[in-house]
Amino acid sequence: MDLDPELAALGALGGFFVLHTGVPPRDALPTLARAYAPEHPAAPCGPRADPLTVRVRRVARSLGAPEERVAASIAHQGLAARLWSVALGCAALYGCLPDLDPRLLHWDPDGGAPDDLWLSEVRALPVESLDTVVRADHLAPLATALTSRYRVSAGLLRGNAGSALAGAVRMVDHWARTAGRPEVAERARALAAGLFAHPDLAGTLDPLTGRRRSCCLYYRLPGGGLCGDCCFDRPPLRG
Repeated sequence: MDLDPELAALGALGGFFVLHTGVPPRDALPTLARAYAPEHPAAPCGPRADPLTVRVRRVARSLGAPEERVAASIAHQGLAARLWSVALGCAALYGCLPDLDPRLLHWDPDGGAPDDLWLSEVRALPVESLDTVVRADHLAPLATALTSRYRVSAGLLRGNAGSALAGAVRMVDHWARTAGRPEVAERARALAAGLFAHPDLAGTLDPLTGRRRSCCLYYRLPGGGLCGDCCFDRPPLRG
């Protein structure tokens, strides 16, 4: 298994697939392991601030979210999309993927979108590790943290994860068709089919329409409408 130390090939697929490698530009940037850990009660801001709290508040300010659980859902969707895109893109392009151990993956919780990620050490893993690398090592502890802190339902977060994975597949497919690399799209679709067989992702999307069976709450943002795969045909009435 071989990986380009800079994972340069990912850049062609778009911003959601880019993964910086090496030492982060700022030493204070936390790892995702720290973000998933129990909330630290000290320091609401600064280098000791809780990374997940920083991210949810950043999203809330940026989008004008009416409540924190809406911002938490949107923050989750963005990070899930980044993780699936990086891992699936690598697996489809390189035939292996980088170890995205949360202790090696640094994150800028106060950055823009897509989320900025830095991998401090590039070491290859087989594609069979894809489910463990993303769903088990990242999305499961992230969901635990968000449900406990922000009252976001587990079903909603599973829907976010499924929607993010499907979006990554679509982006890989689009690039592969444009670049004349049909084998890359075929690998991505085959890998995703295996991932959707897991109970955490199975049933999150309608198999015929691709629409999700839960809502990410985007419609509750000021000026927010419905996502392309939303379970609703029109935004629900608000009280």
